[in-house]
Amino acid sequence: MQDDKKHIDIELSAEQSEGIYANGVGISHTPSEFILDFMRFLPGAQKAKVFARVIMTPQNAHILKQALEQNLQKYEERFGKIKIFGKPAKEIGFK
Repeated sequence: MQDDKKHIDIELSAEQSEGIYANGVGISHTPSEFILDFMRFLPGAQKAKVFARVIMTPQNAHILKQALEQNLQKYEERFGKIKIFGKPAKEIGFK
């Protein structure tokens, strides 16, 4: 079978390469898009600050979900099961 994958060059500025730390994400959606707000919660604070917003089509959000599942599995195979502390949220995202 022939490999149909194409090489894509990815441009990353020096500022972007530093990354943005987020310890939470708010997820909302419309019929045509998913909105992911990456935020930082500080201990004892009553609000969180959004540092990045990513807007995706539902199809790309689904592809992201699959990629995250595959990479989490690879991570756990290499480093062991990820431990989740505390009670998981009943619902993640905005209403």
